[in-house]
Amino acid sequence: MSAGQPRQPRYNFGLLETPSTGLSSGAVPASTTTVGQQTSTSMGSSRSSTEGPSSGRYRGTSVTASSTFGATPRTSKRAPAAQPGTARSFGSTSSSHRTPGSRRTPHSVTGASSATPGVPLTANIIALVEGRGLARGEIGMATIDLKRPELVISQFSDSQTYVKTMTKINILQPIEIIMPNTACENGNMTKLFKLISDNFNNTNISTVQRKYFNETKGLQYVRQLCVPEFNSIEMEVASKYYSLACTAALLKYVEFIQNVVYAPNSLKILFRGSEQCTMIDASTARNLELLQNTRDPKSQHTLFGAMNYTKTAAGARLTRANILQPPCDVETISMRLDCVAELTDNEELFYNLQSVVSRFLDVDHLLSVCVQIPKQESVKTAESKITNVIYLKHTLELVEPLQAALKDCHNQLFKAYYNTLADPRFGLIMEKIQTVIHDDTRYQRGSLNMRTQKCFAVRPNINGLLDVARRTYTEIVDDIAEMIRQLGEKFNLALRTGYNSFRGFFIQLVHGPKDGPLPDKLPDCFIKRVKVKSSLSFTTTDLIKMNDRIRESLNEIYLMTNVVVSELLNEVRDQIGCLYKLTETVATLDMLVSFAHACTLGNYVRPDFTDTLAVKQGRHPILDKISMEPPVANNTYASEGSNFVIVTGPNMSGKSTYLKQIALLQIMAQTGSYVPAEYGSFRLADQIFSRIGSDDDIETNASTFMLEMREVNYIVQNATNTSLIIIDELGRGTSNEEGVGLCHAICEYLLSLKAFTFFATHFLELTSLDSLYPNVENYHFEVLRTFSEVGNCHKISYTHVLSKGHTQEKHYGLQLAEVSTLPSPVVQEAKRIAAQITQQKKMNQTCSTESRQQRAVFRLATRLMQAARNSRLDEDSLREYLKSLKKQYEDDCQPVEE
Repeated sequence: MSAGQPRQPRYNFGLLETPSTGLSSGAVPASTTTVGQQTSTSMGSSRSSTEGPSSGRYRGTSVTASSTFGATPRTSKRAPAAQPGTARSFGSTSSSHRTPGSRRTPHSVTGASSATPGVPLTANIIALVEGRGLARGEIGMATIDLKRPELVISQFSDSQTYVKTMTKINILQPIEIIMPNTACENGNMTKLFKLISDNFNNTNISTVQRKYFNETKGLQYVRQLCVPEFNSIEMEVASKYYSLACTAALLKYVEFIQNVVYAPNSLKILFRGSEQCTMIDASTARNLELLQNTRDPKSQHTLFGAMNYTKTAAGARLTRANILQPPCDVETISMRLDCVAELTDNEELFYNLQSVVSRFLDVDHLLSVCVQIPKQESVKTAESKITNVIYLKHTLELVEPLQAALKDCHNQLFKAYYNTLADPRFGLIMEKIQTVIHDDTRYQRGSLNMRTQKCFAVRPNINGLLDVARRTYTEIVDDIAEMIRQLGEKFNLALRTGYNSFRGFFIQLVHGPKDGPLPDKLPDCFIKRVKVKSSLSFTTTDLIKMNDRIRESLNEIYLMTNVVVSELLNEVRDQIGCLYKLTETVATLDMLVSFAHACTLGNYVRPDFTDTLAVKQGRHPILDKISMEPPVANNTYASEGSNFVIVTGPNMSGKSTYLKQIALLQIMAQTGSYVPAEYGSFRLADQIFSRIGSDDDIETNASTFMLEMREVNYIVQNATNTSLIIIDELGRGTSNEEGVGLCHAICEYLLSLKAFTFFATHFLELTSLDSLYPNVENYHFEVLRTFSEVGNCHKISYTHVLSKGHTQEKHYGLQLAEVSTLPSPVVQEAKRIAAQITQQKKMNQTCSTESRQQRAVFRLATRLMQAARNSRLDEDSLREYLKSLKKQYEDDCQPVEE
């Protein structure tokens, strides 16, 4: 695609498969393969798509049905139109190379949770609409994960840069985004549509007719599908017309294109605005390496990797979401910190909770497949339902041990969860399950073990034909074992019975210390031989036939068992609301136990929240985990009177690492985690911005400069008084004069805010800002200069220690040149020229007496106000502190020595 050409929406619809066993693979009830593959499989009914949307039955092909649904036909410009598995145009029925009823697996999403080690794949679909006319900037959004039965609807006012919208999309990392066709009518894209297209170019963007964004239909969906426990949502969203419109379009789309239908009164529906959370944009998340390491995307050297010790998929998802969007509510954070404190103080509670929580499967996913109703029953959907009933039984058996672990807790959140687990509906669901499911049925690892559990899950004497089919299955399995035993005796070989889900039963010959060597030649009756290390596997014609008979017998068993299981699921759906509370409980407990676990591995402290950022001996959380030796600790301070900090120092002295450390500690504190420091006080940040350079970035050209300007423009337009701003190495892509000018102007603008700003730079001219503005502080990273007799020159040693004042190392580039292979005359001439230029540009930066006094008064006043608001000192300590302030004031008023 040519540069600057807008991307058109793509209409390739993906749905992940429900595997026959295991929730861990991340399944939904449909057919698919691994993400990234393009596969066509038969799904749904082959009925014609002439039944329109008003009929409520959509069983035709996805391509033909698309035009019925009202999407604007467009061609993707990201891939050849005739590729197999790709719909050439949404409304077209020609040359699509797709089987009727088929689905295409989604593309891998840049920055999605799929790229986050330790986080399960998601299948989020978003519907999005923007108001028109006077309502422009009012955004409605609805989101559903096909693997989790939770519908989240939002409505909020956004800025011209759509910061809130883009942040929410970045956190969700959807496989598809649905927008009304008016967003790109006649090739004219709205600003929001183009912004999404440019920033999420690996996500499918689909458009449907505006009439499907219907708020009346959306409210009907909410009333019909919401679980009774959350039905207060109806009053909350009754006037949120744009969010309801998105709800209608999203659920109609999911039913129409994805063939997913939800049972009545089965969905957890939540309304979430953009309040009470900290906004972190995609660029900041990438710069700070919150989820993905910039050098190695598969590495766990990220903040998520440093904080994630969760044992469940739901806990990992919740931790990820909190890192990307930390809470901004003191009560929520304090409650979490109280929980972590109790867990670290009570070792028995910690280990009991960790032990029980680790046994839970993905309850979110389990709920999803329980409430989704397949439009067409098949052996695969039958097997999936049987599996999930076993998982449901396993999950309910863990409720009592989890409640017992919380019995003696003191924290109010733990007590609330204890009461939640006392819900009598857990027992009612378990009783209904036990009437039809055998008591000995258990979740087990291994495909063969789980297959046996599924075959004999239903109690005997409930269905006579089912009992006969299971007896037949058992006889065939016994016949296979006997046949392999006889073959071993016949050929004098130590044969074993092997099994995997792909081949079924096969014969295995293993070479071990007691088995003797593998034979050079095997009898001709052994076919399809495969050698893996010290084992040889093969089969016979008779064994292949017996595997076919087993598959036929299993299909009969699954279909007959499905009748019983479907009736059971219909009965328990009325009680399913308690499971939503359970999944929230398990996820939160898992995250809190994970935070407590991190505390035990390092010297972490509980953070306080005041109006000051004050960290004593803080350490970089990622380096603290992965370094063989503890990283150098440094202090951090910012307050209302000293809210702009300029950091200077040579390359590789630690500026970028230090700036990242500040932001990472802020995020950790706001998630409710302890932080690696001796003491930590933080001010709640409503937004965190980061423009991080790197000492490895030696390329400075127009493109990098343009990227800098875009990122800084974003910060300037969206920063508030309570933001945390991190800017590093701004202006390296242009000349010194332009860089100094831009940095100076940007700094002065940010100084007009009360935001806490940390600004690292090589432009030493900026250090004079402290003489103009009393709220500017200068800090630098110390370096040691030692004389080397070998090279007859001075060498630089990096201490990575932060000290007050600006750096005195003005010509460290020349010092590095001295230890290089440059000829000595060249280096000496460079020193002479640099000294001459420095002398020409030298300016008197000494403050006048009046400005010094004004600065001293300002600092004294802000520190007195800070002490009055936040001081926890006793009377004697407070008296000593006030004396120190007086001395500092007197020192600040003294004239500067020349």
